[in-house]
Amino acid sequence: MSPSATIGAGRVLVVEDDHALRELLSDELEDAGHAVVTAGDVQEALALQHAQPCDLVISDLRLPGQDGLALLAALRASGADCGFIMVTGFGTVEQAVEALRQGADDFLTKPLKLDHLRLSVARVLEHRSLRSEVTRYRQLLAEDDFHGMLGRSEPMRRLFDTVQRVASANGPVLIMGESGTGKELVAKAIHAESARADGPFVAINCAGIPAELMESELFGHVSGAFTGARQAREGLFMAARGGTLLLDEIGELPIDMQAKLLRVLEDGTLRPVGGNRELRPDVRVLAATHRDLEAQVREGGFREDLFFRLETFQITVPPLRERGEDVDLLAARLVARFGAGRQPPVTGIDAAALQILQRYRFPGNVRELSNALERAVAFCQGDEIAAEDLPERLRRREPAAASHAPVPPAVSLWDDARLPTLEQVEQRYIRHVLDSLGGNKRRAAQVLGIGRRTLYRRLGLDEG
Repeated sequence: MSPSATIGAGRVLVVEDDHALRELLSDELEDAGHAVVTAGDVQEALALQHAQPCDLVISDLRLPGQDGLALLAALRASGADCGFIMVTGFGTVEQAVEALRQGADDFLTKPLKLDHLRLSVARVLEHRSLRSEVTRYRQLLAEDDFHGMLGRSEPMRRLFDTVQRVASANGPVLIMGESGTGKELVAKAIHAESARADGPFVAINCAGIPAELMESELFGHVSGAFTGARQAREGLFMAARGGTLLLDEIGELPIDMQAKLLRVLEDGTLRPVGGNRELRPDVRVLAATHRDLEAQVREGGFREDLFFRLETFQITVPPLRERGEDVDLLAARLVARFGAGRQPPVTGIDAAALQILQRYRFPGNVRELSNALERAVAFCQGDEIAAEDLPERLRRREPAAASHAPVPPAVSLWDDARLPTLEQVEQRYIRHVLDSLGGNKRRAAQVLGIGRRTLYRRLGLDEG
């Protein structure tokens, strides 16, 4: 959509050979807030549209030389993304049907009723704007998607590259990262990229299994192995044979089970509880945790030898606060998911709400963003999420206490013995915002509520 196009207003091309009517339509549309250019025939109209594309074309059917249908066909053949309203004093049902069949958005007859024209123009521009927005979101969803993970930031590009490299090997992988960053998605991507992709992917949350049942859950048991074991049961290692087993929250694995897991990783065999026969499951083991395993090793809560075996390949999933522009992409994906079921559907996020999402640090990472947008869609009254639809903690710009990021020291705008001038305070604050955002001038201008040119001027910088 061109920069001038907004819902209800846009750049309009009027194609009419009657000079007086052309001027009347131009004046009427300009009074309604549209930018208007005019042409008297098809060739002039095509040249204007090629030089500076318009959001809407209003064309008479009868024109000197080629007619309005020829103009419509030429525009659609060229791929021009514009609305089209056909106008004629000789309207018939057949002509209307033909115009609509070729892609016209509406068909009006002379003498024109100006209130009908205004309504038609507003409706076509609004429909086109919403269609463009849906297309933009679909493109966002289609691009930068790697096995369900969305990202174009440098940390995510490095992650995708690492996953592809690690997938070709067969040793254990330790996936590190804060809660909510998508560690299981990384594990699934490794499986999908590997030679084991046709085999099963099995995941277990080690924190959710009672310690006394863990060995049976992983390795299985034979009939009569313990009270209640009336029949043999295959464990998750055997269920995942030929594929991949994810041990999520590996830091919660009981210490005695850690020794048994190490044995399986070392020699590739296991023995079911109560059994006397070794089984060889042929499984690739992935482990994930949000804990600092090295600290657990030092404290005696995790075996050092198992840690070294698991970290044959180590992947760290970046937190959302380090992923910059990915917030926009993820927000588009989540709004499309949660908003599709609404009537009318929620299709976007307004600029104020998006700014709040961009500056919030998200200690809960993608999971917190997802929860916030699911709530926002539920509270949204229109087709775009507004700032007031977001949870209050995001609007306060105060991350939850669970953040793993270090808390920055309090910032003083001055440390001189004398009080600074207002200009000095402004300069120091602008510099502080820039430093906090890694020098990103676009984001800094958004946070400060000024344009980039104004930012450059106040910093004494060249616009380049």
